[in-house]
Amino acid sequence: MLIKDRAICIRTVDYSETSQIITLFTRDHGKVSAIAKGSKRAKSKSFDGPLEVLSVGRVMFTESASKESLTTLAEFEQATGFTTLSNNYYAMNCVLFAAELINDFTDEYDPHPELFDILEKFVQHISLANEDRQRLGLLIWFQLKLLDETGLKPSFDYCGNCRKPLSTDWQDAYFSSDKSSLICGDCEKTFPDRLTIGTEAIFCLAAPSAIRQASQETLCQTEKLLLHHIRQTIGKQPRMAKHILP
Repeated sequence: MLIKDRAICIRTVDYSETSQIITLFTRDHGKVSAIAKGSKRAKSKSFDGPLEVLSVGRVMFTESASKESLTTLAEFEQATGFTTLSNNYYAMNCVLFAAELINDFTDEYDPHPELFDILEKFVQHISLANEDRQRLGLLIWFQLKLLDETGLKPSFDYCGNCRKPLSTDWQDAYFSSDKSSLICGDCEKTFPDRLTIGTEAIFCLAAPSAIRQASQETLCQTEKLLLHHIRQTIGKQPRMAKHILP
C-alpha cells in the first residue's frame, strides 16, 4: 500500500553508490525512515537527484511492517527548497539545528501536524530575517514551540517549588532542569542544579512576544538556558548546538 503525504527531509545518509537512507518529517504520519533507491542516479524516474536536508514536497512511500523497519520511498516530488538559506551561514546552521531537534524529539509514526507547520513557518521566516539577532530570536521561538508540542516545555511563569507566580518583583530567578521549572530566590538553595537567569531572559521564556525586542545579550542568555535544558532532556549535546551561539 502506498501512502501519500507532505514531508520535509530532516536527515540523509548515503547507503550505496545510488541510494540513500533518509528521515522524513511528514505532516500526517510523523517521522518516517525510508530508503530512497536510485535517488543518486543521474536519471531517476522517481527523484530529481539526491535528496538534501530541508527538501520539502509531496512524497509517496510504502506502508512499513513495523516502526523499527525502513519503508521504501517511492517518489519525492519536490515543491520547493530553502535554497536561499545557503547564502547565510548562520541561518543555515539554525535550520539544520531545528531539523536535528525534530529528529531527536519525535518518534517514528507519531504525527505532529502542528509541529510540521511550525517547522515550515520557522524556515520561511528565518530565510527572510535581516540580521542574526532576529534569526536567534526565531530559533528560540521554534524551540519553545517544539518543547510545547512534545509536552516537554518547562514552567516559565511560576516557581516550580513554592508556586509563586513570576512577576517584576522577583529580585533573582533561577532555572532547574531537574524540576523543569523556574525557581524563585527563596527556593533556589534547594536545587543544586540551578542556573541563574537574568530578568529579561525570564520574560523571553515566559512571554515569547518579548523575544522580538530583546537584545543580543538577552537572547544569548535565553538560548544558553534552552541548550542546557535540551541537553538534559535528551541526554546528549545536539551536534549542531556548537554552531548556534557565538
